[in-house]
Amino acid sequence: MGEDTKNNRSRNTALVLIGAGVFLLLDHTIGFFPILAVILILLGIHRVRSRKERKGYVLMGVGAVILFGDHITIVVAVVLISLGLFFIRSKQIHKDDTYIQKQKIVDSVRLGREPWILRNTSTWYMVGETYIDLSLAILEQKETTVILQGIVGDIDIKVPDDIGVSVTSSVMFGQLHIAEERESGVMNKVVWQSENYQHGDHRVKLILSFIVGDIKVKVL
Repeated sequence: MGEDTKNNRSRNTALVLIGAGVFLLLDHTIGFFPILAVILILLGIHRVRSRKERKGYVLMGVGAVILFGDHITIVVAVVLISLGLFFIRSKQIHKDDTYIQKQKIVDSVRLGREPWILRNTSTWYMVGETYIDLSLAILEQKETTVILQGIVGDIDIKVPDDIGVSVTSSVMFGQLHIAEERESGVMNKVVWQSENYQHGDHRVKLILSFIVGDIKVKVL
C-alpha cells in the first residue's frame, strides 16, 4: 500500500470522526447540566492537585455521571471531534510513521523515577493523568515531539534547564502553568519557548490540548 493511500485513509477517517461529532452537536442543545458537570470536574481536578484526592475523585466522578447520564450524545460528539482532531494533528506534526500513537479511555502515566527513553509520541485519552520528569530521560534524537490530547487531563511535566523546550498548550476549561506563564478560566492558551530551544543539543516540543485540564510544565 502506497504512502499517499495511507495518508488519504488516515485523513478520511479523521474527517469522518469530526463530521459525526459536529452533526451530533448540532442535533443537541447544551444546557445547565453540562456546565454543572464541567464545574464539578474542574473542582475535582483542583482537589486532586491540592492532595485532597478522595474528594477530588468524587467530584470528578459526579461530573462524569451527569455528562454520561443525561447528555450521552454530547459526550460522544465531543469524543469523536477530539479524536478526529488528534489524528489530523498527529499526522501533520509527525512527518513520518516512526512515532508511537496511543488512544485510551482511562490512562495514568508516570515517567522519570528511573532512566527511560523519550520517543516521538502521540497520546489521546478520555480521562487521565500524566507525570513526566525529563531529568532521567534518554533523548535519542536532536528534537523529540510529544503530543498529549484528550477530554479530561491532569498533566505535570518537569524539564531540566539543559534541554530546550517548546510548549503549545490549551484547555477549554481549566488552568495552565507553563514556566512563569499562568492562565485559568475558559478558553486558555499558552505558547512558550525556552531561550536555549534553538541552539540546544536536545530539544523537546510539547503539544498539550484538553477540553478540561490542569496543565503544568516546570523548568528546573
